[in-house]
Amino acid sequence: MAVTATKPVTRPSAAPVSRSGAGAVTAGLVLLVAVLAVWDIAQGTASVGPAEVFKALTGRADASDASVVIASRLPRAAAGLLVGAVLGVAGGVLQAVSRNVLASPDTLAVNAGSYLALGLAGATGLSLPLLASSGVAFVGGLAAAAVVLGLSGLGTGTVRLVLAGTALMLGLNAVTEGLLLLFPEQTEGLYAWNQGSIGQNGFDGVLQMLPVAVIGLAGLLLTARRIDALALGDDAARGLGVPVRATRVTAVTLAALLSAAAVTLAGPIGFVGLCAPALVRPLSRRFRGFARSRGSLPAAALTGAALVLGSDVLLRAVAPDDLSVAVPTGVVTSLVGAVFLVAMALRLPDTGESGAPDRMRVPGRAAFLTAVVLLVAAFVGVTIAGVLIGDSKLLLGDVTNWLQGRAGQTVSFVLDTRVPRVLAALGAGAALALSGTLVQAVTRNPLADPSVLGVSGGAALGAVLLVTTVPTAGGWGVAGAAFAGAGVTAALVFGLAARDGFRQNRLVLVGIGVASGTTALISLLIVLTDPFNATKALTWLSGSTYGRTLTDVLPVALVLVVGVVFAVARRTELDLVSLDEDTPRLLGLRLAPGRLGFLVVGVLLSATAVACAGTIGFVGLVAPHAARALVGRRHVRVVPVAMLLGATLVCAADLLGRTVIAPSQLGAGLMTAAIGTPYFLYLLIRSRR
Repeated sequence: MAVTATKPVTRPSAAPVSRSGAGAVTAGLVLLVAVLAVWDIAQGTASVGPAEVFKALTGRADASDASVVIASRLPRAAAGLLVGAVLGVAGGVLQAVSRNVLASPDTLAVNAGSYLALGLAGATGLSLPLLASSGVAFVGGLAAAAVVLGLSGLGTGTVRLVLAGTALMLGLNAVTEGLLLLFPEQTEGLYAWNQGSIGQNGFDGVLQMLPVAVIGLAGLLLTARRIDALALGDDAARGLGVPVRATRVTAVTLAALLSAAAVTLAGPIGFVGLCAPALVRPLSRRFRGFARSRGSLPAAALTGAALVLGSDVLLRAVAPDDLSVAVPTGVVTSLVGAVFLVAMALRLPDTGESGAPDRMRVPGRAAFLTAVVLLVAAFVGVTIAGVLIGDSKLLLGDVTNWLQGRAGQTVSFVLDTRVPRVLAALGAGAALALSGTLVQAVTRNPLADPSVLGVSGGAALGAVLLVTTVPTAGGWGVAGAAFAGAGVTAALVFGLAARDGFRQNRLVLVGIGVASGTTALISLLIVLTDPFNATKALTWLSGSTYGRTLTDVLPVALVLVVGVVFAVARRTELDLVSLDEDTPRLLGLRLAPGRLGFLVVGVLLSATAVACAGTIGFVGLVAPHAARALVGRRHVRVVPVAMLLGATLVCAADLLGRTVIAPSQLGAGLMTAAIGTPYFLYLLIRSRR
């Protein structure tokens, strides 16, 4: 797969047109932040308006009004200012040292690393003070950023960094969600914290994080000139006498420190570190004062503060009082950031190939038959193990008696609940594998996957929306809602990325942006409908087959049959579409209708898989890749092998999730994420070579 370099973040070659306008712009930003802060302080659920706020600030209000202002509203506004400022600066620095316009604490998995570190601390029963929690979050975030930067390289392409960060984020979040499910008492409140909220109870948190933020900001301002030199390129920086490695390590460390301070104080406030520097960047082309870090970083800090406070003000102005209190600020900024990421993806130049297929050996018929025989054996073995092994171990004779209706009550109860789980895992795995095969072939993009492209997220959003609003909905209703959600997101992603033929960078970045938006909306639904039952939501989102019945399995089974017949019947067209743009046209094939048909089937497969077994990531990526490596690129061979691989993988993951740590259970999606994340990162490393 080809991922070519995009234009690095460098200082503009032409001199900015104005020398003195930067001061006026900065003054305008300060005024905007001040207005938003005052507005934010005047908002709230209590009947304390601007007049009462003014009296409280001047010491003339009664005790109740003064308590509301001093203990709640002022700390909230102060937290918004601090969090927005440090995230804006952290994003600006990360973009400068990586020379990548999409670098931020979110895309570098800094927040996910901090989340996992705090989850590990909570699971061990440690009760840490705020400063110690900040230290734990700092270590986790810094480690994640180092991994992403190491895998993606510096200045070697926008999409590589976002892909590495997204893959690592999914893997780390899967581990953290597993900890939350296994240790619900020790990690109580951590899920709600992960949504990001600037609400405070007094000034203690702000005052403790303020010195950490000051240290990080001061350190970055002291290294600003070296950071500017890095933006010119490593060779130019060395020519100026700048120690490149030491400067980069120092800058990333200080940026991670700032992110840790923000995460500790308010949880992950999404995408502020991406949006704030991007909004400031055009100013550097107009005003000389913003052409250097010492001018652009303060502007990014003010912009970040305005984004956080503006999101909070907007939320409280639009939503009723009870909803505005329940909805975390981080959900709002994540929705805004998702739209921003999609907009940036559409504007970025995409010079990458739209998916020239990997050149690999073409195995013979004997190799294909050997692979099928081995996979069928693995499929049968995992299926039998899934039926026999669990909290109660059974024998094959028990299954035979159950099939003949002669089993005892206990055995019948166990198999009545266990067999549908096994069938759900097999069906979901095969459906996701076939969906990934179709999508990768049509887009000619080896990174295309229902979860990475937001289709699985859309299906999960539709299903969660129905489950939270109509708890009595049956399997067919959930499947329909999942298909509707997947259809909407698929139409959005593929419609936006269709320009110039689904090029890699644009398709993947738009998909990641839409997936981020669906994740934020799912969090919003959970918070609004059932904020105190995060376990139920996590169980669904972790890809669990718990409680499935044969009725739940029926939709995915029917769609799978249709999908297999469709793919096999049009296997030659699928081979041609996956080659290039010209060959199918020369042979008289109409590309648009063919692509649309394959994509509709792929979306339908992904949606019913999510409805059947929850959100299970990476199967649609791993199974087609492994199938092509085993049997070549002809889809008459790839389709059955990929389906066998996907079904076996999900069934094995479900079996491990419910037996390894029995009586506790982990969702199959968490187990596949643990497998899929390293494989995804391996693909990035291989493509870099």
